[in-house]
Formats: sequence, C-alpha cells, structure tokens
Amino acid sequence: MEEANQSIVTEFVLLGLSDQPRMEKTFFVLILLMYLVILLGNGILILVTFLDSNLHTPMYFFLGNLSFLDICYTTSSIPLVLDGFLTPRKTISFSGCAVQMFLSFAMGATECVLLGMMAFDRYVAICNPLRYPMVMSKAAYVPMAISSWVAGGVNSLVQISLAVQLPFCGDNIINHFTCEILAVLKLACADISINVISMGVANVIFLGIPVLFIFVSYIFILTTILRIPSAEGRRKAFSTCSAHLTVVVIFYGTILFMYAKPKSKDPLRADKQDVSDKLISLFYGVLTPMLNPIIYSLRNKDVKVAVKKLVSQECFTQ
Repeated sequence: MEEANQSIVTEFVLLGLSDQPRMEKTFFVLILLMYLVILLGNGILILVTFLDSNLHTPMYFFLGNLSFLDICYTTSSIPLVLDGFLTPRKTISFSGCAVQMFLSFAMGATECVLLGMMAFDRYVAICNPLRYPMVMSKAAYVPMAISSWVAGGVNSLVQISLAVQLPFCGDNIINHFTCEILAVLKLACADISINVISMGVANVIFLGIPVLFIFVSYIFILTTILRIPSAEGRRKAFSTCSAHLTVVVIFYGTILFMYAKPKSKDPLRADKQDVSDKLISLFYGVLTPMLNPIIYSLRNKDVKVAVKKLVSQECFTQ
C-alpha cells in the first residue's frame, strides 16, 4: 500500500545554476563558443585524417576516432546544458535522462580504452619500430578501435540498465546540469549498493587498468628514448608521443582533481563547493575535447601540414 501511494517519477528537474540566474547568460555564451570550437577543431581533424593519404596510419586513425568521440561526448550533453541556461524550468523525461546517461557514460569509458590503445601504438612505434608495420597492421588497429567502442557501450548498457531498474518515487530534482549518473542514483528510493559496486568494478576496469597500462607503456617509451645517442633523435622520438601524453595528463589529471579533492563539512562552504563541483564537471566536459585538436595541431607537424594543405585547397577552389 505504501509503495502504491508513492508517486512514480516520470521526469527530472535539472537544477543547474538556477539559484544564480545572473551567471547563466554568461555561461551560456562561454559554453556555446567552446562547443563551436570543439565541433570545428575536431571536425577538421577528422577531415584531414580521412582525406590526407599521409595520415592513413594507425596513430592518426586512433586520433580520428578520438575526435569523433569528443564530438559525440559533448553533443550528448552540451545542447541540454545550453537549453537549461535559457529555460526557466529545466526538465527532462525519464527516458531522455536514461539515453543521455548512456551516451555520456559510454563515450567516457570508450575514451579511457582508446587512450590506452593509443599508448600501445606509441610503445610499438618507438620500442619495436621494425615490427611496427606487422604488429599495427590494419587488421589489428581497426578491431582495436572497434573493441574500444564496443567495450564502452557494453559497460554503459550494464550501468544504465541497473540504474533505470531502481524505483524513483520521491525527489526528482537533479543537482546538476545534466543527468549525471551519481546525481541520479542519489534520488532512488531503494538500496543502490549493487550500483555502487558495479560502478566501482567499472572504474577499476576502465580507469585503473588503462592508467596503469599507459604508465607502464611510457616507462618503456622513455627508457628507449633515453638510450638514443643523438639529441635530435631523442627529440624526434619524443615528439611523436608528446601530444598523446599531454592529452592523457589533462584527461586523467582533471578526473583525479574532480574526485580526489576533500569535501567540506561546513554547510555554507558545502553549498559553494556544490556550485564549484558542477562548474568543474561542466568545464571538464568541454575543456578536454576542445584542447585535444589544439594540442595535436600545435605539437604535430604532419597534422599542421595537412590542415594547411586542406585550407589552401579550399581557398584555391573558391
């Protein structure tokens, strides 16, 4: 009887920055500009890696996947965030929330695996250059990329399936810009221990293992680079993996900063920290995808040449 009297949640209210309306218009413009840069920068990278035959290598194939992933990841959440900044009451249906959670969770897990595979590509290229064409053949790197997408999708399907089976029968206010899964789970009126355990296992698989794999790979890479006798040879070898290493540091560094910092027990400070946590999460969702094409463009000679060639061809045809 008690369960029957409870109202079942059919939609969620996204709190966002509704308690600070003056900030919403400013953040709308800022996030919109960053989103456009993401679409432009990653779109150009996808285009040049597809059109330029010099970039038809495993490294740039993974880079094209990373750029497409960043576009998908931001598109799964940023339009919802932008709409929330302009809409007085920010609501999303239960099914819409589930889809948004699935997409963002899948893209995040896929990126973790993909960055690990990119580290393996750099390890083989630098530590075993003679075997590189055989080890990283098309028959190897294409299934590697596909498996990263499949793994991210399967993991997300498991997590979201467990989440949507929970009863939501009370508070429907999500203290976030989007349907962030941890914020949604807090609203469930049932035991979420299975969800917590499942996410803990997923974090070990999709965060812990790739980080460890990348760390070990770069130990071997740096050891090999330091053995190169000439300074010019060391510089060239390191330049081939410096962009990937920079992206990895930004990606995982931001995650550690978000989740490892201590929580305040002071109620007043806790409210301010909630706002800062939401803003950090928001900018993490747009900053890393925006920086990726910039980093690869600035630190990679081949990409810069391909972009210049593409721009000159466009200007010539016009």
